[in-house]
Amino acid sequence: LSLRLFSSLRIRPQTCRNQSLIVSWAYMCVIIPPQKYGINGKLSYLCPEITLIECLPEREGKTRKENYDMSCILHIETSTKVCSVALSQEGHLIYHEEDFNGPNHSVQCGVMAEAALSFANSHAIPVDAVAVSSGPGSYTGLRIGASMAKGICYGRALPLIAIPTPLIMCVPVLLKHDDLPEDALLVPMTDARRMEVYAAVYDRSLREVRAIGADIVEADTYKQYLDEHPVYFFGDGSAKCREVITHPNAHFIDGILPLAKNMFPLAEKAMMRGEFQDAAYFEPFYLKEFVALKSKK
Repeated sequence: LSLRLFSSLRIRPQTCRNQSLIVSWAYMCVIIPPQKYGINGKLSYLCPEITLIECLPEREGKTRKENYDMSCILHIETSTKVCSVALSQEGHLIYHEEDFNGPNHSVQCGVMAEAALSFANSHAIPVDAVAVSSGPGSYTGLRIGASMAKGICYGRALPLIAIPTPLIMCVPVLLKHDDLPEDALLVPMTDARRMEVYAAVYDRSLREVRAIGADIVEADTYKQYLDEHPVYFFGDGSAKCREVITHPNAHFIDGILPLAKNMFPLAEKAMMRGEFQDAAYFEPFYLKEFVALKSKK
């Protein structure tokens, strides 16, 4: 890997002193010591196309390799009608399975998680952590995924990582759509029935512009962002907004769903930072209280 490759990816420099550069790009993960990049150790990179880069300080008493070797993580995503499970190791996706015939999480989630763990065991790969999509999304789906993740963490004494669902949807957009303008904003949307969606607003570096909220979609709901930036809407809640949001700066990307196979760069970043949840007390982010509907039958 060279600085020429980074330059071709339109990476913007920032200051970074005496730190390793952790690069996670698609299915590749690279560790670059500070002496290998930049002048006087002052250059780091934050690239929207790569998106998931972290400068991490060297920890006392350990080599850089011991600090930052990627671990094997089990990923579970159940926030929508799709149930998915994946395994990643050393910055690579090594196993994934999706069920698009749902919602059938109560049946499929345990079976798929067991298959993923069996794959790891059969290849003598120790699982080091479990990552779960934390919501918002389907109330029942989130509870099933969280329960499965917490059970595995308890049984195997593993740390638990929680990844916000909107961020998971941003990963394939940034990796597959490298022609997005520099000032583009991303609005991942999860369907919340009728004309309501769960949405957040991020820039191309996944910095939060507006926190996750429940939006009733009207023509002017995102006007303050659309007047200033090109805005890209995606997720299973975006389809019903296409006819309502007609601003010339509004763009829609189809086929984006939160899937476990897209969680690993975010989960590995969280693991490097030591951002773990207390498995005993973790709850998904439901955003709204559960409302039980009476059956029409």
